Amino acid sequence: MPTPDELLDALDPEQRQVAEAIRGPVRVLAGAGTGKTRAVTHRIAYGVATGVYAPSEVLAVTFTTRAAGEMRGRLRTLGAGGVQARTFHSAALRQLRYFWPRVHGRELPDLIDSKIGLLAGAARRLRIQSDQALLRDLASEVEWAKVSNVSPDRYASVAEQRDRSVAHLDAATVARVFEGYEEIKRGQSRMDMEDVLLFAAGLLADEEAVAAQVRRQYKWLVVDEFQDVSPLQSALLDLWLGGRDEICVVGDPAQTIYSFAGANASYLRDFTTKHPGATSIELVRNYRSSPQVVAAANRLLAGTSSAGVKLLAQRPAGPEVTYRAFPDEVAEAAAAADQVASLRAGGVPAGEMAILFRINAQSESFEDALSQRKIPYVVRGAARFFERAEVRQAVTLLRGTARSGQADGSVSQLVRATLSGMGWSSEPPSTRGETRNRWESLQALVDQAGEFAIEHPDADLGAFVDDLDRRAAEQHAPVADGVTLATLHSAKGLEWDAVLLCGMQDGTMPITYADTPAAVEEERRLLYVGMTRARSHLSISWAAARNPGGRGSRKPSRFLHGVAEVERSAAVTTSRDRNRKARHCRECGGALGSPAEKKIGRCAGCPASYDMALFERLREWRLARASDDSVPAFVVFTDATLELIAEHRPTDQRGLLKISGVGASKLEKYGDDVLALLAGREI
Repeated sequence: MPTPDELLDALDPEQRQVAEAIRGPVRVLAGAGTGKTRAVTHRIAYGVATGVYAPSEVLAVTFTTRAAGEMRGRLRTLGAGGVQARTFHSAALRQLRYFWPRVHGRELPDLIDSKIGLLAGAARRLRIQSDQALLRDLASEVEWAKVSNVSPDRYASVAEQRDRSVAHLDAATVARVFEGYEEIKRGQSRMDMEDVLLFAAGLLADEEAVAAQVRRQYKWLVVDEFQDVSPLQSALLDLWLGGRDEICVVGDPAQTIYSFAGANASYLRDFTTKHPGATSIELVRNYRSSPQVVAAANRLLAGTSSAGVKLLAQRPAGPEVTYRAFPDEVAEAAAAADQVASLRAGGVPAGEMAILFRINAQSESFEDALSQRKIPYVVRGAARFFERAEVRQAVTLLRGTARSGQADGSVSQLVRATLSGMGWSSEPPSTRGETRNRWESLQALVDQAGEFAIEHPDADLGAFVDDLDRRAAEQHAPVADGVTLATLHSAKGLEWDAVLLCGMQDGTMPITYADTPAAVEEERRLLYVGMTRARSHLSISWAAARNPGGRGSRKPSRFLHGVAEVERSAAVTTSRDRNRKARHCRECGGALGSPAEKKIGRCAGCPASYDMALFERLREWRLARASDDSVPAFVVFTDATLELIAEHRPTDQRGLLKISGVGASKLEKYGDDVLALLAGREI
């Protein structure tokens, strides 16, 4: 067991201040890579070694089982193995299992594994049609509401104030689903993870004997990742303390990236206001990253509301951070895979490299590029692209369309038409979560179809489906020594020798639905988290277009200006661009690229000039007609044709016949219905 002096000698000056501040209240602002776990575990061990703490009287709380396990392991080696290091939920559940039967005279309700089943029941009661994506979004929203202390009867008003939304449901409907979920759960004597915290807080608030016993047991509290504390967790902490101030909190306001899930960094920022006289210490010496990486990360936050501590690099100099523009996502993925291969050849293990991106749907092109080069990889925090439920369903439907004998049209048109039946539309949903992730997966297939059509102009839909099957079959099974593919959120708390941040263009970083200053600043912090995962090699890239030959209108992330000398235009002209016959968008005047754009005479990214409400009514009619005729929806009319109808609003058969996609047979079959709908008559 180390002596007190030995414990202190192992620390830098700021870490030593943390270890010696064994009486609370204490706030530690710990920058990325500054050794916060080392500092806080040595603080606990020093308190034990000096006799101030009894190990069994210390409760260290963090947010993940991995972090709790790491903390327990370190404490054992430091001679403080009897300390409880747990997640919030684990600590609360342990107390509930002990006290609940004694207080209530019955067993604790059963803990559910998932909210999905109960939410599906609540939705059915309200006759709401729901799929897995909607149910997962509802589950996330219920979790946010509960950790934010928002009850079902208050949800609608609070959601409107905070601009919360779930897919196509209004706030009042979400509130009714939430209420129904709670009723079903209570009726079955079950509880969810948020109930664990609520029930524990209720016991401590209502039962003085229980509160007194818990406070006698845990006299010293330590909370890691304090910037991620929710209102409910903060309330539980206050009840554990019971007016005492023997608490040490550790966190980094610059790594606050979970506000959408209920985290509130104000508890960390305002700690010294709540606890006057608190000791506040900053950890600034970064031991993880090279000076080049640290300098780039510091510049990213300099002068912004997201700024935390300014990091001081402690490692030797490394390679310069690189910033690269590519003409399209395929070229970007290929370059990333080539860079990985080069780093491997230079001695960097595959397991010490990561390709990070903003959303799950971006992984597919990197999976494909790595597979082509037979480089092993692991997709972290999400199903591999071709294993995602919506992708499997889409491929099945595309295969059915290819075999139906009615697959007339280009590959891109057929893919768009088929996926429209799954709810895909050319405009992304305004909400985040699973609904957005599902759309991004389907959009990735649409983009891939466009790329396939350019490379194989004479191929049919069957050939495209065969190509999808080939791509799926070539994916490597996850192995230990593989390049990590992960979203920026999934990468929190991890680190690698080499990190490639890809897809860092405006609209993706920050994401399009970050539409308030606070949301945009959270996106900046998310990029900061990604940059500070790198030890030596950091590469940042973006693509001017999605597909090869596409219109290169994307710009690098606005966050990169001031971080590096980045040109505003990342467009890279290809020979295909130069040789393409010029056709221009009637909205913005830009050159049109894909066949679909040329058909409608408008860039895919330009706002539509057609009547959106009319377009939706036409889609509803098409869906009903396709169901009556037992044919895919696109067999009636494609989305592109419906857009043209909604824009030009023909009043007679002659005008309707001028619309691209309306021939004599379709005019005879569907013309009367469409003209009636355009005239506002009942069909």
